[in-house]
Amino acid sequence: MNSHSLKIANLKKELRAQFREKRLAIPAKLKKQRDEAICSYAINMAAFRYAECVLMYAPTKYEIDVMPIAEEAMRKGKKVFFPKCNKETKTMTYRLVSSLDELIPDVYGIDAPPETATAYDPNDKATTLCLIPGLTYDKSGYRVGYGGGYYDRFLADFKGCKAGVIYNDFIISSVPRGHVDYKVDIMLTEKNVRIPVES
Repeated sequence: MNSHSLKIANLKKELRAQFREKRLAIPAKLKKQRDEAICSYAINMAAFRYAECVLMYAPTKYEIDVMPIAEEAMRKGKKVFFPKCNKETKTMTYRLVSSLDELIPDVYGIDAPPETATAYDPNDKATTLCLIPGLTYDKSGYRVGYGGGYYDRFLADFKGCKAGVIYNDFIISSVPRGHVDYKVDIMLTEKNVRIPVES
């Protein structure tokens, strides 16, 4: 790793620690209100209404709870996929579920679909929305995640709409970025649906 890459890695590490702590400090009642507002904005936006496929994530206790979006997508007859991670290759494959009951604890303790479930094809021509969590985003739509690189590897071949899911006050002016970092098309917050601005 060269000095520039090392600097970016260290800056991201600092941001992860800062925003993990900030997230832990949110009272449960306020978190629930914020999460519900984000879900409401999500299901009312055009990108969700017109999506034939919705790529979700299964939230951990402290992540933004997006499960109501999955439930609404299923009610509307959309195909709903959740990621299944491969720890050895640091890659993830989205797999189709017809019920949230199909999700079971997997890698990192995160709920995931069974290995036998139908995989999402990145070359599928269906209109697709992908919800992407993060610890922080910047105004240009770049994120700092958990450092595994799973999303960056997946997004390299993804052609659908990328929606970052983040609390409004977790968006900062800029985050350190490398050549393999990808930006989102929209950011879903508890305040509104934001379009990233070029920095």
